[in-house]
Amino acid sequence: MDATTVTSKGQVTIPRDVRRRFGIRRGTKVEFSVVGDHVELRVASTPAEVRETGFGLLRSKRRAAPPDIDPASLLKR
Repeated sequence: MDATTVTSKGQVTIPRDVRRRFGIRRGTKVEFSVVGDHVELRVASTPAEVRETGFGLLRSKRRAAPPDIDPASLLKR
């Protein structure tokens, strides 16, 4: 059994082996239950899979270019 220390903010680090076994990663929701004299932690929901590419991750404040734009028309002559 792995032991960890509680921080001043009430946070703990879940051991790597436990995170891997139960698929706990950033964004995972967990639930705590008091059962007799101990506490149980359960995975409530897991975030969507991590994307293989970065496409679509960046946001821009600019409007998107129209789909029928001719890139050659943007060149200065």
